[in-house]
Amino acid sequence: MQTSNGVFAFSQTSEPHQRRTREILERHPEIRQLTGRNPWTFLFLLAIVALQLTLAIVLRESSWWLILAVAYVVGAFANHALFVMIHECAHNLIFKRKIPNKLAAMLADIPHTFPGSVGFRRYHLKHHAFQGVYELDADLPSRWEARLVGRSAIGKALWLLFFPLFQMLRPPRLREIKMTCGWTWFNMAVILLSDALIIYFFGFKAFAYLVLSFVFAIGLHPLGARWIQEHYVVNPPQETYSYYGPLNLLSFNVGYHNEHHDFPSVPWNRLPQIRKLAPEYYDTLVYHTSWVRLLFRFLLDKNITLFSRVVRSDRGGVPVLADV
Repeated sequence: MQTSNGVFAFSQTSEPHQRRTREILERHPEIRQLTGRNPWTFLFLLAIVALQLTLAIVLRESSWWLILAVAYVVGAFANHALFVMIHECAHNLIFKRKIPNKLAAMLADIPHTFPGSVGFRRYHLKHHAFQGVYELDADLPSRWEARLVGRSAIGKALWLLFFPLFQMLRPPRLREIKMTCGWTWFNMAVILLSDALIIYFFGFKAFAYLVLSFVFAIGLHPLGARWIQEHYVVNPPQETYSYYGPLNLLSFNVGYHNEHHDFPSVPWNRLPQIRKLAPEYYDTLVYHTSWVRLLFRFLLDKNITLFSRVVRSDRGGVPVLADV
């Protein structure tokens, strides 16, 4: 298996996590006890939403340099944490039923100023089921996207800066997946109304703070290295990587990505226990310890490009899931 050189690496096997999950459970059946939900996560969600809206109001008459600085230093971490909350909702790891999880995710969308939670749920669950299948996995960059960005540090930096835009351009290539539903339009209506109310009552600077926090949370920021960490191949043939660094404390353990893919029904607070119970499976894998170091490596290493991903045609016999 090779990566880069203008093509994705190709694997002739199905995604690796289901097989490893079975092996781990055979040796460590006690891990099943970690599955479940954490309704306390909703309190964190509420607190972070309140924090971001409060900061937006406080900064509504501040200078632009202060708004930019607070968005980069504080807002990015808050919005990134809300992305993790939306991720928990997508897997129904906060409430038992789908609808409360969907509504909670929309609440987390408000400081993002963009209606992304319903679409994320739809495409993220497909990413788990069809990891690396180009026509079904929205986490994979498009071929035109990878060619456009190329190997240069400037190209990669711009890609990270405009990462939300590139993600929005991927769904049309995906087959067998309905792009919109009633929940999509409801999500859009809720967030557009929230945006309008924020601008009307608190002004454009308050809204701009939230927009900047959103962009930094998933873009040209150390937190943006998370998207590189998860599935960009730095040690072939391994295609999923965890992060065991200090920023997990502010990111609700989202760095435990191998553990999450192996056991997606385990909530964020129990993911470290999986590694502790099965160290022979996780400590032997390559993992990252610094998002900052990975960010600079991605930007400066010409051998790491958007083509440094694994694709496959084997979908493991898994049918496309119904509306989620």
